Amino acid sequence: MAAANTSADLAAVYRDLHAHPELAFQETRTAAIVAGRLRALGYETTTGVGRTGVVGVLRNGDGPTALLRADMDALPVQEQTGLPYASTAHATDGDGKTVPVMHACGHDMHVTCLLGAAAELAADRSAWRGTALLVFQPAEETAGGARAMVDDGLYERFARPDVVLGQHVAPVPAGFLGLRPGPAFAASDSLTVVLHGKGGHGSRPEATVDPVVMAAATVLRLQGVVSREIAGSSTAVLTVGALHAGTRGNIIAERAELRLSVRTFDPHVRQDVLAAVERIVRAEATASAAPREPDITLTESFPAVINDPDACARTQEAFVTGLGPDLVVDPGPVTGSEDVGILATAASAPCVYWLLGGADPQVFAPAKTLEEVARIAHGLPSNHSPHYAPVLEPTLTTGINALVFAAHAWMPAQP
Repeated sequence: MAAANTSADLAAVYRDLHAHPELAFQETRTAAIVAGRLRALGYETTTGVGRTGVVGVLRNGDGPTALLRADMDALPVQEQTGLPYASTAHATDGDGKTVPVMHACGHDMHVTCLLGAAAELAADRSAWRGTALLVFQPAEETAGGARAMVDDGLYERFARPDVVLGQHVAPVPAGFLGLRPGPAFAASDSLTVVLHGKGGHGSRPEATVDPVVMAAATVLRLQGVVSREIAGSSTAVLTVGALHAGTRGNIIAERAELRLSVRTFDPHVRQDVLAAVERIVRAEATASAAPREPDITLTESFPAVINDPDACARTQEAFVTGLGPDLVVDPGPVTGSEDVGILATAASAPCVYWLLGGADPQVFAPAKTLEEVARIAHGLPSNHSPHYAPVLEPTLTTGINALVFAAHAWMPAQP
């Protein structure tokens, strides 16, 4: 599989991508690097799909079409890894603000692994037959990229796949893959809530309606949704990730803004959580005598990733054959979210999406059971942390090989 010289070359690509991250729908430099490499390998390559996406097509005779996907965008996070290739980049976000940018979710690793798999598939066409459809997707972090590519005619312009394959790096031991059939990654909903108050002087709160107090009460009340309104047998996460209000300590603001993230697997649980959020926000505004109703806006939404059980079994067999049975595990349902399922649903194709271990295996050396591995992983920097960065090896080689094994499972060579 992935040759040492190939991995060395791609390690340099990874470091470069990590040092030059780009926000959603701004991935022009990354797209140019991807397109240049795909063209050099002989792929029919198209840029600007879904604004900044790249599609590479390699036809190798009659046979199935397998879509292999990697996302390209980074996050507005100030990197604190201390790596020699750490990002110092800044960019303008969707709100017009200048923000630091970091590959805090490992999409640079996803891109690099798929470029490695592209090279392997192009170099050994005797091992498979069919059409390799490589999709380098923008804007996963804002839930817009997969939909944008589909709406831009991804399947009408290129090919309709028989399967959608992909992976996401995670803080579990490098060298391992985590594949779970059925509901694998949670649905995600992001909301912006604006609470309206009546501003004034900090010395005269009785003449105002304080949106900061209103926001504080709302945040605390929202913490009871999952713990008191959702059954213990169900899964939900509700996070208030941002709260913005005011400019000075002696000024009571006119408004406060909350930004929420909701993760669920069951559509009924999702509806219950969203309804509870709206009920609580409106009730707290009423309790505070807000001068007007709050604004509640759903800003991002994508469904749970449902891995097809039969397709998972087929792909897992290839993983076990290539990597060994001890390196492929069921990680359980992941409350992180992904829009890759949109690509599968739009194609009416099965989805197989797995975790790629990216943490230093030596950290897990004392662990004797999967429970101990999980406990150690819990203490490591997670995706979206300013300290998160996967180890280069064996993450890179394992990720390349996993994509190639999966592709071969769906595009086998003719007997």
